[in-house]
Amino acid sequence: MPTGLSPRLVAVVDALPLVPGMRVLEIGCGPGAAARAVAARVDREIDPGFVLATDRSATAVRQAREGAAAEIAAGRMGVRQVAVEDLVLQDGEEPFDLAFAVRVGVLDGRHPAHHGRALAAVAAALRPGGRLVVDGREVPLR
Repeated sequence: MPTGLSPRLVAVVDALPLVPGMRVLEIGCGPGAAARAVAARVDREIDPGFVLATDRSATAVRQAREGAAAEIAAGRMGVRQVAVEDLVLQDGEEPFDLAFAVRVGVLDGRHPAHHGRALAAVAAALRPGGRLVVDGREVPLR
């Protein structure tokens, strides 16, 4: 596990259904500690995985990029500034197997005005059968 991971984030990462080779989307990555932990778990030499860490905050994205420089350089991780409700796959970008979020207001009920749009954006970024986990609980997308 990367240093600086709180016990709460350790529990979240431990509970995620991760397997090598997965493409994982983190929504609201903050400084990126959980994304780095997930990248370490889905990456194997034979079956490389990938994590895209996203956040609406420019400060969080800068911190995540700085903290994950090695993972980004190795192609195991990317970081993008975007609000979840505005998330779209970029040209040629493969969909994700799993998305997760911890304390993201638009997904946990604190900001309900954009909840439906956020769920639709996540669903569109996931492969068929992809899963969304918010605060440790799986959220149905359909």
